[in-house]
Amino acid sequence: MNLSLYSAATGMEAQQLNLNTIANNLANVNTPGFKRSKIEFQDMLYQKPRASGSDSGGGNLVPTGTEVGNGARVAATSKVFTQGQLTATGEKLDLAIQGDGFFEVQRSDGTIGYTRDGSFKVNAQGQVVTVDGMPVLGGFQPVPAGATLTIAENGQVSVQSASGTQGYRLTLARFANPAGLQSLGGNQYSETAASGTPETGSPGEQGFGSTIQGYIESSNVNIVEEMVALIVAQRAYEINSKSVQSSDEMLQNVANMKR
Repeated sequence: MNLSLYSAATGMEAQQLNLNTIANNLANVNTPGFKRSKIEFQDMLYQKPRASGSDSGGGNLVPTGTEVGNGARVAATSKVFTQGQLTATGEKLDLAIQGDGFFEVQRSDGTIGYTRDGSFKVNAQGQVVTVDGMPVLGGFQPVPAGATLTIAENGQVSVQSASGTQGYRLTLARFANPAGLQSLGGNQYSETAASGTPETGSPGEQGFGSTIQGYIESSNVNIVEEMVALIVAQRAYEINSKSVQSSDEMLQNVANMKR
C-alpha cells in the first residue's frame, strides 16, 4: 500500500480545515468582541517495521528503528482570548471590558451565555439587553425612561432620573480555561467541563478587567497575520497535492511495467 497517498490526503484535509478557520477569522474582523481561533495539528500513528532497541541477535540492540508516518490531523481549534482594541463610540450603553472577564447573558432557552460584546441596548421595559434582545445579567437593573446612566471602571453604576439617583455595582464572570468555552454564535459562549465553572467578581478587583463606558472591544483578528497564515496554508495544501500527484505517477509507472 502506498502510504504517501493517504498521508498527503490527510495533510490536504488538515490544511482545508486550517483555511476554513482562517477564513472565519477574516470574516469576523469587524465583529465586536470576536476572538480569533487557531488550529493545532498533530502527527498520526506510525507504522514501525523495526522498533528501536530491538534485539538484532547476539545481544545487540538496534540503535535506531524504522518508522513510517501516516500523515497529520487537526487536534483542536482553540480560541485566543487576547485583548482586542477598544473603539470609542460615544454610546452610553456601549461597554467594553479591558482585561479578564465576560458579561453574563440570559439566553432564550434559559441558559447563561457569556460574551465580550458590550453593544447593549434598552428594551421597552427598560431592561439592558443585547442586540438580539437577550437580557444582560451581572447586576444590571431596569433603566427608567429619560435617565442618565454612568458606569465607572470599577463597575459602579449611577442612574440619575426624575425620581433621584440610584446606584449599584456590576459583576463579571471569568473561567480558569476560557479556551475550553463552547462557541454558540451571536458573539456568545457557554460553559463546558473543559472551561470550568464561572467565577464572578467586581470589575477592577482580584484580577477582573475594568468596564469602559462608551467603548466597544473590537475583534482581536490581525489582518496581516491572517493573510500570511492564509498564504502558508495554501502553499502547504499545494505541496500535499503535489505529493498525491507524484505518488499517482509512481503507481502509474509500476502499472505500465506489465505492458
